[in-house]
Amino acid sequence: MALRAGGHSPAAVNGLKEKVLTLDTMNPCIQRVEYAVRGPIVLRALELEQELRQGVKKPFTEVIRANIGDAQAMGQKPVTFLRQVLALCVHPALLSSPDFPEDAKRRAERILQACGGHSLGKCQRQDGPSPEEEQVPGEKGPARWKGRASPGGRHMDLTCPPSRPAPGPGSYSVSSGIQLIREDVAWYIERRDGGIPADPNNIFLSTGASDAIVVGWAGPEVTTVLCAPLVLPPLPWPRQPRLQSRPQTVLKLLVAGQGRTRTGVLIPIPQYPLYSATLAELSAVQVDYYLDEERAWALDVAELRRALHQAREHCHPRALCVINPGNPTGQVQPRECIEAVIRFAFEERLFLMADEVYQDNVYAEGSQFHSFKKVLTEMGPPFAAQQELASFHSISKGYMGECGFRGGYVEVVNMDPAVQQQMQKLMSVRLCPPVPGQVLLHTVVSPPAPSDPSYAQFQAERQAVLANLAAKAKLTEQVFNETPGIRCNPVQGAMYSFPRVQLPPRAVQRAQELGMAPDMFFCIRLLEETGICVVPGSGFGQREGTYHFRMTILPPMEKLRPLLEKLSQFHAKFTHEYA
Repeated sequence: MALRAGGHSPAAVNGLKEKVLTLDTMNPCIQRVEYAVRGPIVLRALELEQELRQGVKKPFTEVIRANIGDAQAMGQKPVTFLRQVLALCVHPALLSSPDFPEDAKRRAERILQACGGHSLGKCQRQDGPSPEEEQVPGEKGPARWKGRASPGGRHMDLTCPPSRPAPGPGSYSVSSGIQLIREDVAWYIERRDGGIPADPNNIFLSTGASDAIVVGWAGPEVTTVLCAPLVLPPLPWPRQPRLQSRPQTVLKLLVAGQGRTRTGVLIPIPQYPLYSATLAELSAVQVDYYLDEERAWALDVAELRRALHQAREHCHPRALCVINPGNPTGQVQPRECIEAVIRFAFEERLFLMADEVYQDNVYAEGSQFHSFKKVLTEMGPPFAAQQELASFHSISKGYMGECGFRGGYVEVVNMDPAVQQQMQKLMSVRLCPPVPGQVLLHTVVSPPAPSDPSYAQFQAERQAVLANLAAKAKLTEQVFNETPGIRCNPVQGAMYSFPRVQLPPRAVQRAQELGMAPDMFFCIRLLEETGICVVPGSGFGQREGTYHFRMTILPPMEKLRPLLEKLSQFHAKFTHEYA
C-alpha cells in the first residue's frame, strides 16, 4: 500500500491500525492446508446439530457423524482396566479404595513411582517393603520396580508426609516420555514380533501417532517411507540402554531443499489427509502413488517406481508413506508386499515410516498384521542392518478408542545417532507428551496377565469390541455391494469403508456449477436430507473420474444397519433425480 507524505498509511491517518496478520501476510503454506476429516461438511454437521437442539424441523432427528474414527464418540465404552489405572494415577487417594482391583493399584503405583516430583516410591510406608515386593511373580520385566503392592494383596499405606506430596501425572515427564513406559513399549514390541529385540532408547512417546508422524528424517542422501490381531507370548526382559524421541519430528526433519531439490514425499492415494495437510504446511512436495482398487486396494511396487521416477524430474523424493492396515481403504498388506516395499526402499535409498495404528484391527479371514519392523529384521542382511525405519502406534484406535487422551509412540530403527539427537532436541521444545496419554499407553502395551484379577474382564471387553467391529465391517461391505451403483471392497481391517459410488452426469455437472467436487455435492445432499455425515473421497484422493466416500464402521449395530439402508435409499433417490 502506498504511503502518504510523512510515511503514514490512510488507515493510520484515519486512526485505524492495519492488522499485522492478514490473509496477505500470513504463512501461505497454512492457507494450502486442507483436512477433509474435519472440513466444511463436518462444520455443517455441527450447525445441523445446533439447529436440531433449537427445534428446527429436519427430515431426521439426529446427525450421525460417521466421518471420523472416534470410537467412544460413537458409543463404544472405555475398557475398564485402562480407566481404572488412569483414575488411580490421576487421584492417588483412590489407592486405598476397595473398589479397585489390586493389579490396577500395582500398575498405578508403578507408574507414579516413575513420575517426576518425588513419586510414591519415596513415600513413607507403615508396613515396610517385603522381599517378595522386589519382583511380583507373574509379571514380566526386570526386578527394578520396588515398593509395589505385594502379590498377596497386602495393603500399603501410601500416605506421604506433607513435605513429600504424592504427585499424579500432572507434572512434566521427560520430553521423550516416561522411561518406565518406554521400556514397557519395547517389551510389547518384542512380544508382538516374536522375540525380536526392541531398544527403549529407540522409542519415543508422542501426542498420538499424528504428532509423531509429522517429525521426519532429513538426511541428504535418503528418502522416507511410512507404512494390526495380536498374540503376545511371554518373553524375559533384556536389560538395555534407553533413548528418547517424539514422533512429530519425523517429517519436519525430512523436509529440506528448494526447487528441484525440495523434499518429495510419496503418499498412497487414497490417503489419510494428515499427510497431505502436513506436507502443505511444511511446503514439501506431495508425490502420489495409487493403490489398486480393482485388487482390493493392493500396493504395487511398479506403481511406486512410476511415481518415484516421475517425481525425480521436479523434486527430491525422500519419503514414502505406507499405511497398514489402510486408512481410508481398509486393506491389510500381506507379508510378500511388505518385503517388496522394503526391497524397493532399500534400492532407492528410502527411509521407511510405517503407519501401523490399526494393527489390532484386522477382521478378514486369512488376513494378518505383519509389522514392518518384524519383516525387516527377518529379511536379514543387508536390509536388517541398514534400512532405516520409523513405525507408529496409537491408543486412539484398536480396541482402545482413547482418542481424546492423545497417546502414542514411534520406534526408530537404524537411524543415524546424530539425527536421533536432533530429533530429541526438537521434541524437547514441545516439553512432553500428555502424561495421562502415556499412562493409558502403558496399560495398552502391558495388559493384565492371566494370573491378574482384571485379566478375564479385560480380555472379554477387548474381544467384544474387536468381534463387534468385524461384524460391522462384514455388514457394511454386504449392504453396499447389494446396492446398485455402489461398490465396496472388503473391509479387511482398520475402521472404515471406502465405497465407490456412481454419480449421474447431470449430478456431476450440477456440482461443477456450484464449484464443488461431485462427491462433495453428493455427501452434502446426503447430510442435509438424512443427517448422515460421511467424508467425500476427493478429500482423500482418488483416480480421476471416480467418486468415493469414507464412512466409519464405528456406529453401534442398532444404528449402523439403518444408516446403511438409509444411505443406499438416498443414493437411489439421488440417481433418479439426476438421471
